Amino acid sequence: MPEDLSPELVRQMIDEVGEEGVAAMGRMPGLAAAVDQHSAAIRDVIAGMGEELTPRVLRDYLEGFADAAIERGWWPGDDFDWETVRVVAVCSLIRELQDLR
Repeated sequence: MPEDLSPELVRQMIDEVGEEGVAAMGRMPGLAAAVDQHSAAIRDVIAGMGEELTPRVLRDYLEGFADAAIERGWWPGDDFDWETVRVVAVCSLIRELQDLR
């Protein structure tokens, strides 16, 4: 992650990307399908780590994913690239788990 980006700024950006993406899923069936595929892959990754799917585990995964993506030069734009869809998928899973409470 670039040194001038605080972890809080990254978390805020990720939250905004996730919220906007989850809202866009209702208008964009292709995005919803892509998010479903990413969600399944994320569930597999978490299970492969021997972890239970919880909001905290997903948040930790998301922070690590975002840090690595930003270090590679990713930054969210106006399109739903692979990394952005992954962020939306994690945020969607977190939302689903919180709604189950």
